Order: sequence, then structure tokens, then C-alpha cells
Amino acid sequence: MRTRAMKPFLCLVACTALLSGACQRPTTNETGKSAAEESRNRPIAGILGAKPSQAVSAPQAAAGPRVTGGNAPVRRVLDPPFKSTEVARFNQPWAMVFLPDGRLLVTEKQGRLRLIDVASGAIGEISGVPAVAYGGQGGFGDVVLHPQFASNRLVYLSYAEQGSGGMRGAAVARAALNLEPGSNNGSLSGLQVIWRQVPKVGGENHYSHRIAFDRNGKLFISSGERQQFAPAQDMQSNLGKIVRLNADGSIPTDNPFHSQGGVAAQVWTLGHRNVLGLAFDAQGRLWEHEMGPMGGDELNLIERGSNYGWPIVSNGDNYDGSVIPDHPTRPEFNAPEAWWTPVIAPAGFIIYSGDLFPFFRGNGFIGGLASQALIRIEFNGVQGHEARRYPMGQRIREVEQGPDGAIWLLEDGSSARLLKLTPNYG
Repeated sequence: MRTRAMKPFLCLVACTALLSGACQRPTTNETGKSAAEESRNRPIAGILGAKPSQAVSAPQAAAGPRVTGGNAPVRRVLDPPFKSTEVARFNQPWAMVFLPDGRLLVTEKQGRLRLIDVASGAIGEISGVPAVAYGGQGGFGDVVLHPQFASNRLVYLSYAEQGSGGMRGAAVARAALNLEPGSNNGSLSGLQVIWRQVPKVGGENHYSHRIAFDRNGKLFISSGERQQFAPAQDMQSNLGKIVRLNADGSIPTDNPFHSQGGVAAQVWTLGHRNVLGLAFDAQGRLWEHEMGPMGGDELNLIERGSNYGWPIVSNGDNYDGSVIPDHPTRPEFNAPEAWWTPVIAPAGFIIYSGDLFPFFRGNGFIGGLASQALIRIEFNGVQGHEARRYPMGQRIREVEQGPDGAIWLLEDGSSARLLKLTPNYG
């Protein structure tokens, strides 16, 4: 476990990769964009990870032209290294996942599950989705496939649900996906809720509800602290936690707090704020990013049983201007591998493993809401830092890797574009 004593070095690494002003206290929030942040969205000189001080041409002379992989000829990679193609538009999309046949499931926040043939652009709808509590940051959330989807047709969905007395909370359900032959329509059957946030609370923010399966078929769910602060440290609540379950929703006996029983038995890690990205690397390590308050967005390596410190410490401050102690003041908490001030407002996360961008293999990609950018992360074992920021001109809600290795983005909001990123060669 890395302690907060390492933060000065990590801040230096993160800030070196950003533009000027990155380590000042912010004047923005999760949905806004400050003048300082605007200045950080200018294109950085160079290509594929060059720091701002490295005004190099593309490709770098010392490295020579990039090899595209396999028997393909050597080709020059331009800057930016991808071109963007609009494929379709959606109304407030939140997440997406590819089916084995190459079609794409997309959730829309107001409660629709869409199916698009990305080759033709034809869009249909999947019926039988659960009712969602729409409003604020709440609504339809993530969608992922069971690791054995080809044989069991199970999909997993997260969403905000209504409780009694105006209370709300996130839930995760699974159901069988039934597709209609010859169309992009279908239905869900046998819907079963397998997890809920406890307790339901007031408000409409910080649900998190990202979902990911590990290589052993265990289900990880991010559970935001619902802007309630204290529950992130309370083991009688699963708010502000990352939980680990079996695929059917039962609790693995090797969870770190299993002996405590109750909701504590679900908990894998605690002390989180609003986790909107989960991704496993090639070595099976789980990484997450989460929104800080006014500053202090984080990239974390998730380690069994660790406490990540919210709301006791943060590299940001409260929106009312009150100071939160920085990470080094409490070295017992697990440290972020990188952090951002001003915020990037991270959403969506992949760790690239495809062949279409061989020079990106093993890199992470984070969508930026307030930063309106695609942020590339370089990893070095258990460390990570921002290597490059690609301005996209719109808030980026979701990132996914396609079957052919293309990178796919969903913009945020109404009439949001689905974009396909492919290599940009000279």
C-alpha cells in the first residue's frame, strides 16, 4: 500500500503531465469549467506523451516512424494520433458495451436501453428495463455482459431507484437479453435485483454504480457516498465503497470484512467519493478514478481492504471553501496514484488492449466532462500518470474499446454523439 507520504512525488508526476496551473486550488465544480481549466485544454506540443516542454515533431526523430503492427508497412502517426467519426446520436447516454456480434448496447439516463448496429447506424430498443429514478445524476447507469454471455445471455444493469419518502439509491440487476431476429430490438427477461445501496438517502447525486468483472468472474460495483460524506467511513453502510460480489449477488467468503457480516461483508475498499470509472489491467489489477470535491480528482489502484480516506482527506476542498486536509496529513490512508486540480471531472475508463493502436496498448483512457477531453494514462507497474490530453470540444461521458480495437466515445447530454476513433496515419 502506498501512503500519503508519497503524495508530493505523485503530484509532481501528475502536474508535469498537465499544463500550467494544475496544482492550484480550483474555482470550479464537477459540472463547470474554470478559466484555468480552459487554459489547460490547449493542445500539447509533440506526440504520444511528449511533455509540454518537449516541442517535437510527429513522429519523434529519435524513435523513427511508428510500426502499425503485423505485416503492415511502417507508417507515420500524426498528431492527434486518431481521427474521429460520428456514428449516431443518443439522448443523455451514460454507458455502452459491445455484444459478440459487434452491435452496441447503450444506456440512456432517462431509462432506455438502445441497441445500435454500428455498421449501418440503425438503432432499436430493448424493452423490459427496470424503472429508474431520473433526476440530477440519477437514472439509468452502467451495462456490462456476464463473462459467459455467449452461453447464458446475461447482462448486468445499474440504475438509480426510488424508495419510500423520496429516498433514492443505486441498484444492480441482471437479466437475460433476448434479441429479435432481423432487427435491433429485443427484450429483457427474468430481471433480478442482486445489489442495492444501503441505506437509501435523499438527494440525486453520487450514485457511482459502475460495474466490472474480474478474470475470475467476481463482480465489482462502485457505490458513491451520495454526497453524505460520513457513510464512506461507516461499515454499517455500503455507501462510499467498492463492493465485491459473486455473479449471482452472493458475498464471497474471502472478502476482507466478511467476518463482520451485514453490508460490511460486501466491502472490498472504503473511503471513496464518486467513482465513475473501473478498469482491470492486463495483470488483473483494478484501477478506478473518482471525482474529488472542488479539486482533487483521483486515479487509484484498488487494493483489498484499503481505506482511501474520503471525507477525512482530499487534495481538493469543500464547495463552500472550507479546507479539507490534504493526503499527507494522514499517511495511514491509501494514496492516489495521480490527482488533478483543477478537476478533469472523470467519467468512463478503459485500459487499452487492442491491436488497432499498438502504441497505446496498456494505456488507460479516461473521458473528461468538465475538461471536455480524452485523457491518456501511462502506467508503470503500480504507478500511473497523465501522459497526454486530447481536447474533444464536448463533455465525454463514456469510453469503450471496440472489437476491432477502435476506441469509442459517448458525449454527454442531449443529442450526444457516438464517436469512433481510428488511427490517424500520414
